[in-house]
Amino acid sequence: MEMGVVVPLLWALWIGSNVLRSECVWLNLPASGTKCVSEEIHNNVVVLADYVVVSDDHGRVPTISVKVTSPYGSIFYQRENVSHGQFAFTTLEAGNYLACFWVDGHNQGAGEISVNLDWKTGIAAKDWESVARKEKIEGVELELRKLEGAVEAIHENLLYLKSREAEMRTVSEKTNARVAWFSIMSLGICIGVSALQLWHLKRYFQKKKLI
Repeated sequence: MEMGVVVPLLWALWIGSNVLRSECVWLNLPASGTKCVSEEIHNNVVVLADYVVVSDDHGRVPTISVKVTSPYGSIFYQRENVSHGQFAFTTLEAGNYLACFWVDGHNQGAGEISVNLDWKTGIAAKDWESVARKEKIEGVELELRKLEGAVEAIHENLLYLKSREAEMRTVSEKTNARVAWFSIMSLGICIGVSALQLWHLKRYFQKKKLI
């Protein structure tokens, strides 16, 4: 294989691995109150998340409550009195999906509690080990398959952003049109009121025989 082919391939694999990388979020929950994380996701996207309470105390592990809601308030997942768990769902509408965590009532005197959240969406939530076993692929071929999935995910995101841009442009144009009509109406009312005032003043001066 020529070097000119190897370098782009390695570069493509590096891009694919970075696109598929999943980041963990650390949350410090106060004794009272709620902390939430949100992500704007378009419809028909798989979401997979694992969470676990991290405690320095080797004895009893504190418990928390978890609730995951859609942009319109539908509850996808809700648990109470848990120290770890996993939730997965497929989005039904586009918007901000919210995952909220808070300390259970009987643990509120324990101070802050740390929670580790591993949140994956889209192609990053896919079980590539199962895909490799099912299709009997490995090594570079598996990485290329991941890269193909990443490219498809990026393409879908671009289409989603394009549709959102079109929606925002439509809203902006409608708003500008309404503002323009409001300005014209305001100007017409001002002209009408001024003409009425002139007519009233003219009548008044004529009655007083000043003009």
